Amino acid sequence: MRTTGIRMTPDVQVTVRGDLPPALAERAGRKVKRLFGLAHRPVLAASVRLSRHGNPAVDQPVVAQANLDVSGRRLRAQVAAPTAEEAIYLLEAKLRCQLERSALHWQSRRGRPGAEPGEWRHDSPPGPPMSWFPIPEDEREIVRRKSYSLARSTVDDAFFEMHLLDYDFHLFTESGTGQDSVLYHAGPTLHRLAQSTPPGPHRLSPFRLAVTVSRQSAPVLTTAEAVDRLGLLGSPFLFFVDAGSSRGSLLYHRYDGHYGLIAPDVQLTGTTR
Repeated sequence: MRTTGIRMTPDVQVTVRGDLPPALAERAGRKVKRLFGLAHRPVLAASVRLSRHGNPAVDQPVVAQANLDVSGRRLRAQVAAPTAEEAIYLLEAKLRCQLERSALHWQSRRGRPGAEPGEWRHDSPPGPPMSWFPIPEDEREIVRRKSYSLARSTVDDAFFEMHLLDYDFHLFTESGTGQDSVLYHAGPTLHRLAQSTPPGPHRLSPFRLAVTVSRQSAPVLTTAEAVDRLGLLGSPFLFFVDAGSSRGSLLYHRYDGHYGLIAPDVQLTGTTR
């Protein structure tokens, strides 16, 4: 008896927020679904969110974001543009790049010829960071909180995850030192590593990425103190050790001008390493 494998493709769930034509949802979903063939493994779920900022002073009011579950591997792409049509076009291009990088990395992990470890990284310079809407400091709030168990990984794996998720920074637990750490775009190597209490680069797990390592410990702050400091610094984000949990946390500017907070789930991970 001959059997034929059938690869099911899920529907793309599209959410439209703000003053945008409903027809854009179908167009965005169709473009994202056409990219499923680039995935190295079956796409299990996919979603797209199109949002338009209501303030006319915003230069790029339309934000488009796509999230894919490729057999358990999360991929994310986010762009901002003056119009919804341009945002969909840019989103498709960025997501295509994310899928191609993921497939190349998967091939190098399996030892296939033509995909040397680290080779794919050389054509993946960081893009320009998304700006945030400059609302008054006293009106800013933490409108999104993410809490989860931080994965223990090497600097190389953290870099790979950061780019697949289209982040400007990535919070993780470095596997060699056991320190909560953040990898982000900065410095002469274009990538910089900061840790809660840096024990020295020689204790980091082996990695190949060209990266500068900060020698400064992260400040110990409450969430309220972190908000005040980020407001004074005007930086895209602030990496700090939470005074209550003693774990590395990250406060960042969202595109809408408010804040987001990423912190380890101490109920899952505890406060000891």
